Amino acid sequence: MGLLDSFERKLERAVNGAFAKTFRSGVQPIEISSALRRELDTHAAIVSRERILVPNEFVVRLSPPDFTRMDELGQPLIDELTQLVQQHAVAQNYSFSGPLTIRLLQDGTLSTGILQVDVSTVQRDVPWVAVLDIGSQRHHLKVGRTVIGRGSEADITVADTGASRKHLEVLWDGKHAQATDLGSTNGSKLNGDRFQQAIVEPDSTLEVGRTRMVFRVIPENEGGAR
Repeated sequence: MGLLDSFERKLERAVNGAFAKTFRSGVQPIEISSALRRELDTHAAIVSRERILVPNEFVVRLSPPDFTRMDELGQPLIDELTQLVQQHAVAQNYSFSGPLTIRLLQDGTLSTGILQVDVSTVQRDVPWVAVLDIGSQRHHLKVGRTVIGRGSEADITVADTGASRKHLEVLWDGKHAQATDLGSTNGSKLNGDRFQQAIVEPDSTLEVGRTRMVFRVIPENEGGAR
């Protein structure tokens, strides 16, 4: 069973359960969830090979009768919709620019059974962090100098005999990154090319010895260990 089938079945169970007694006509919860999912897909913007941004604030406009019925369900309905939207975003590799919010709004211009969704992208001063993904491990880069190498004195240690004890350093100022080879024996590569010092763009690949690492810039709330 695909994710979308699971998505629909979960909402159908909700509609057939406690929600079904409330909604005998007009807008159904499953229609709201489908509309929210469509808005995600419609407004998805590719900003890099690894990052697709989608809106993070949704206002669902409903006719007065539909709004009254929905509003009676309170926070449980909003929580369910939020969870399902997040699941769809994860499955499609979407990223939110800030906290996800869904709000219901009464609109007297709409007829019963009709809904409209307004979307917006609000960053709310989301802090961004730099990370290096090495295999299945994610390492956060501090602001300032991070040394990568085989030795215990390195900030990020790689178990690679082809790497020098202090092989490479990455300077991160909170917005931009620069990598410098520290006179290593085997040299360093950026996106397959040898370099001594270079600006590192998001989603670039650095190589020391046989170790490949991907430099990423992500919202802080997505920066957990991998």
